[in-house]
Amino acid sequence: MEFNINLLKQICEIPGAPGREEKIRSFIEKQVQELIKQKKIQKNDVFTDNIGNLHVIKRGKGKTPKKIMSAAHLDEISFMVRHIDEQGFIRFTTLGGFDPKTLTAQRVIVHGKKDLIGLMGSKPIHIMEPAEREKPAKISDFVVDVGLPKEEVQKIVSVGDVITRERDLIEIGNNVSTKSLDNRIAVYILLETLRYLDTPEYDFYAVFTVQEEVGLRGAQVAAHTINPDFAINLDTTIAYDTPGAAEHEKCTQLGKGTGIKIMDSSVICDARMIEFMKKTADKHKILWQPEILVAGGTDTASMQRAGKNGAIVGAISIPTRYIHSVIETVNKQDVLYSIQLLKYCVEELHTFKF
Repeated sequence: MEFNINLLKQICEIPGAPGREEKIRSFIEKQVQELIKQKKIQKNDVFTDNIGNLHVIKRGKGKTPKKIMSAAHLDEISFMVRHIDEQGFIRFTTLGGFDPKTLTAQRVIVHGKKDLIGLMGSKPIHIMEPAEREKPAKISDFVVDVGLPKEEVQKIVSVGDVITRERDLIEIGNNVSTKSLDNRIAVYILLETLRYLDTPEYDFYAVFTVQEEVGLRGAQVAAHTINPDFAINLDTTIAYDTPGAAEHEKCTQLGKGTGIKIMDSSVICDARMIEFMKKTADKHKILWQPEILVAGGTDTASMQRAGKNGAIVGAISIPTRYIHSVIETVNKQDVLYSIQLLKYCVEELHTFKF
């Protein structure tokens, strides 16, 4: 199993704001077409639902009509144009959660009739009053500057257009770093799992979901449609393993293996699934670490509760430094462990007594 850096780069750099995931969904669908050609997936088992989730079903070989669902959300934290002022500067609202200080001196892409590079501008520190310098930055302090007068901006940009962040993917040590690894690294993991997965006993529903960053919306629709018996979500988690972090604050650490979720602010994972995932990881010598995320929710919650009967849920959490910034960073070996864990969990779920 190799780390496909070129594939991940494409997945991360294609825009996909919440509710505007068309381009990244189309790219993933093209990748799935290759699996259809290889006869790993049947053509009729790939479809997009009304909200925009891409469903890919790998039919099981068993006679027991059980369903396993895994999800990886396509959307990335982004912005939406809400006003263009007299000088051509763009005011925006956020799509997802931002730490305002991460916006300073960044470049963005405004997706109007054509793409425009924009600059995140704010008041220079040189002309701030002393009291202003002491205050933390607010989202409302920032504007997007596309370098054009209002009349030119309005020919290209309209209220409601989306804005995504601009940053290339790089390798740094044993890691990769870029914007939107939350959650494109999970999209990569789910796609790679479909490549390597042997035919499982149960039907496997791989869903590339939409609008997670604004309320776990796509996964709710998908889980309601599928009504899974079991669910394993894929998402990033905090790796606060940098200088100054107390041991209890680290949550996870880079290079210490994939994360097995115990809980986050939206879900408490099923103890039986946690036990199964730990045993599966140990059996296959997959390095793992427990994950408790005290603030922040994931699609795991919608998958647990939105189906008619509820689901026995767990989640694979990918340790990520500098989360919700343009320098999100993951360890390549942690990613490979995550692919392996999902693959073996799906293949061997029928062997565990729930």
